[in-house]
Amino acid sequence: MTQHPKTTAREKLPAHVLVVEDDAVLGLTIEQALLDAGVARVELSTSTEDALRHLREEQPKVIVLDVHLADRDDGWAIAELVRTLGPDSPRIIFSTGAPQDIPADVAALGCILEKPYDAEVLVELLRQPKRRGIISRLRGALR
Repeated sequence: MTQHPKTTAREKLPAHVLVVEDDAVLGLTIEQALLDAGVARVELSTSTEDALRHLREEQPKVIVLDVHLADRDDGWAIAELVRTLGPDSPRIIFSTGAPQDIPADVAALGCILEKPYDAEVLVELLRQPKRRGIISRLRGALR
């Protein structure tokens, strides 16, 4: 008799994560926690311009996005751009000390981690299935 592994709501960690964070200590802490957890590739960006350069070069599976960067106070503009990439766009996790500052329509593009947070909370969040938008759910229901 063959046994099949049980399926759970947990998924494996993404292979490629872009961390957009201008606090060097926090960025390095997140990077190390993700690498220790098993993420194969973690890239750090400290500015909006650098994040956009990374996105032009290669699309990560997940973006951990500080919404209050030193060069721009509306880091969610990156999330709005990512939304235009379509249904296979990277998953977005907002990172902020002021979640109330994120416009509601933008906050709906991902989930929000309020700073300070434990890096293990981020790792567990990455293990959760990607939330699908309403259009994706409707397409799936019509198939």
